[in-house]
Amino acid sequence: MIGYGANKGIVPTTCDELFKTMATNDDPNKRYEVMFSMLEIYNEQVRDLLSKDNPKGGLNVRQNPKLGMFYVEGLKKVPVGSYSEIEKRMEQGTQSRTVASTNMNATSSRAHTVVTIIFDQIIKTDNGETKKSSTMNLVDLAGSERADSTGATGDRLKEGANINKSLSALGNVISALADLSMGKKKVMVPYRDSVLTKLLQNALGGNSKTIMIAALSPADINYDETLGTLRYADRAKKIQNKAVINESPLDKLIRELKEENEKLKRAMESGGMVIKQEAGMSSEDLERMRKQMEEEIRAQLMANQAMLEESETTQNWDQKLAAAQKETHSLDKDVSDATRKKNEIYLINLNEDPMLSGVIVHFIKDGETSIGRKDAQPMPDICLNGLSIQKVHAVLTCKKNVVELEPMSGSGPKTKVNGVPLTSKKKLTHKDRLLFGSNHLYVFLNPKNPEKSEDLPDEITWEFAQKEIAQVKGFATATGAGMSKDQLIAQEQVLEILPMVSEVNAISEELNKQKSFDVVLISAAAQENTYGAANNTTVTVKMKNLLNGNTWLWERGKFMNRRYLIQDMYQRFLDGDDLSKVTKEQDPFWEPTEDTLIGSANVFLQSLSYALDFEDKIMFTDYKGQEEGYIVIHVTPCQKDGKALEEDAFVDEPHELLGKPYHFKVTVKNGEVYKQRFSKGIQVKYRVYKDDSFTETKLVKNTLKPEFKHNKVFTFSKITKEHLEFFEGGCITFMVYGTQEDTVPDPKLLKFTTRELRQMDQGSVPTSAAVTRRNTHFALETASDQSHLKTEVLLLQRKYERLAAKERRMQDICKEWDAKPEGEKQYEPFYRAVSAVAHSSGTRLKTRVHLLNQQKHSKKSQTDDDLISLFVFGEEEDDLHNEAERNGGVVHYERVKHHHHKDLPLARSQSFVNKHPFGFVSC
Repeated sequence: MIGYGANKGIVPTTCDELFKTMATNDDPNKRYEVMFSMLEIYNEQVRDLLSKDNPKGGLNVRQNPKLGMFYVEGLKKVPVGSYSEIEKRMEQGTQSRTVASTNMNATSSRAHTVVTIIFDQIIKTDNGETKKSSTMNLVDLAGSERADSTGATGDRLKEGANINKSLSALGNVISALADLSMGKKKVMVPYRDSVLTKLLQNALGGNSKTIMIAALSPADINYDETLGTLRYADRAKKIQNKAVINESPLDKLIRELKEENEKLKRAMESGGMVIKQEAGMSSEDLERMRKQMEEEIRAQLMANQAMLEESETTQNWDQKLAAAQKETHSLDKDVSDATRKKNEIYLINLNEDPMLSGVIVHFIKDGETSIGRKDAQPMPDICLNGLSIQKVHAVLTCKKNVVELEPMSGSGPKTKVNGVPLTSKKKLTHKDRLLFGSNHLYVFLNPKNPEKSEDLPDEITWEFAQKEIAQVKGFATATGAGMSKDQLIAQEQVLEILPMVSEVNAISEELNKQKSFDVVLISAAAQENTYGAANNTTVTVKMKNLLNGNTWLWERGKFMNRRYLIQDMYQRFLDGDDLSKVTKEQDPFWEPTEDTLIGSANVFLQSLSYALDFEDKIMFTDYKGQEEGYIVIHVTPCQKDGKALEEDAFVDEPHELLGKPYHFKVTVKNGEVYKQRFSKGIQVKYRVYKDDSFTETKLVKNTLKPEFKHNKVFTFSKITKEHLEFFEGGCITFMVYGTQEDTVPDPKLLKFTTRELRQMDQGSVPTSAAVTRRNTHFALETASDQSHLKTEVLLLQRKYERLAAKERRMQDICKEWDAKPEGEKQYEPFYRAVSAVAHSSGTRLKTRVHLLNQQKHSKKSQTDDDLISLFVFGEEEDDLHNEAERNGGVVHYERVKHHHHKDLPLARSQSFVNKHPFGFVSC
């Protein structure tokens, strides 16, 4: 709408064309009058951008009872005589927006800007003067809040929906007007639902022509926003208005205004206001209504009087224009500032809105330049307002074109140079980035000593400074090259949310809420998604109660919602409201206690694809990758009733399981949690494959070494390729939760302020922020890799045992060959025997030895000493397999004894062969 630099937007282009057309007028009986106003709507409050004094709560929006239109009471309307004057006034308004944004009174990305140009043609006729009037509303709508719906919709504080209240109301008005244009009847247009729709009532559905321009993004990550914008615009183009010229004789207009004023004055003086008393109304209600009506009458009198002054004489207009031009000229500092910037040292602001960057300039004088709040004594040279700005915040000292910045007592953490908190006096270099408090971001420019770091870009932007702050905090940032879509989105969200978290922390300190906020990245490996679902890194915000250590993780959407409410609470605090009356349920800083995620651990299932069990003591880690404890997990194939499988259930290739039913049991035996604060209750939750809900262990209370004794059998009725892929590459994520209680805090802690508590909390962390953040990215993946490796080691051990048996069998064949006389050595049988061993799997005959005591001729009870696992390799494999099938699974031990080697770990009973030279093998 406004444009950037040489790329002029719609507003300046429209104004330029307007005055060019006016300059071509050569009719002496026609003259033009142009009035300009500029306002901003944020959080349903109206701020005059051309006035330095805005009342708390914003300007009032009232309705003209005669015309039915809404107007802003007390809005400054400035006469302008040229496009250059409008341009300077827009710069004034932009500067007001910048100051408000850095003071956190408004966030530019969520504020609507309305530029109004009132254009009057006054034509002299034989019957007097006639005025043709038109009002151009040039509206720059705020972008819709891009928050994840999942986070915001689950929030208990639904008022956060007001973030987009005016945009939603505008959409409803457009829909209603579109329905009317398409012939629907009895449609009420909800103009009164928001300030924006009130002020645009005539522009949208009255005597007007309206154009809406929709800005779209070609990026695929903005697909939903683009589709929503197109639908919005599609509804708007269905509206049909019929515009007619607003033409009225000036004499008649002045006469009607004077008559109306007289009626209003008589009503005020005689008390002639008639108030109809309805049932249930008290005397206080009547008095309140009477006062409200008196206030509206006074406002209408003032509005009529202003219109009279505008309309009465040409001389009055000329005087107003001259006075306005004089004021506009006093705003013109561009020429002098441009000259000073070439020769003097200065600070220039950065803002997330490019149009608001480079608007505020502070020149640095020789000697000391103090920075602080305007209520300090004496008043600082550079006055800053807003969060975390102290009365005397910092001092700039300039000697021989060398500038040093020194923080004042207590302001060090709230003053940063190139993203690093300032701890002592520091020499500044050209293009250094300075952050004062939470929002005041500047670039230091020294044209007298322009040496800078080689790696700095030619132009310092808001994005560059925010990336720098993120890097100092330990978040990895990079350019788009080589980054995945998931990484780009996560980086974009981190850079977006970091200054917001800093702002909320500052508000918490100002309001002494004893809460701390921190950005947390949850890796894909640590999330609770079902198998096959897209797992991306999630940006969340952790809120911590500094009095009792309780924590909450808020999804990005929920944090956006709460931040809006926190900003609203802070604005009420600045307006003088008593926040002690706010109930805890309505306090955006309060949250009921809930189970907190202590950590997570992944168990990979590759062993299941070979029908092998897996048991291990697995460390679980928090989102930073720090070990929080361990749990003992056993995953084993089983029968439908949970009983263990026979040992011969082992398969050599996973595809042998295809088409067969499969059962496996997950057992959570016990564990240990390291932090005492979680002893109130510990529980494990996990989800297998595509289960809709979580499986939960029992809650174990009052211990840090819980005995869960939990097991559950899971069944796949028919193994498919997808199941095998799940076994091979999937895992079960075990989430360990701790019970939190709203305990009474230590009385000693209540003596400290939130700022002091945050410093104590940050000082208790032994590792640096950067190391912590690096752990955030990699440690969880490392823990998962270790679990995966353990599973693979188990499989390799089993395969090694089988290959060792195969190698021993081949060695035996070679020894038998060597022992034969030369005349009996036949190559073909030898080659056939070796080839058979080399190409056999050894799994056609997987046996369990069952001793039959020949002396007692009765079966001995089966014990570990009676069991030997054997692999049979070579030409005998098929013959023995067939023999076992014919004999009900029994073969003679003499047939397989040469496959059994006492020194191999496969033999569970070293004494078996020694004691029993004769026996049977049960298959």
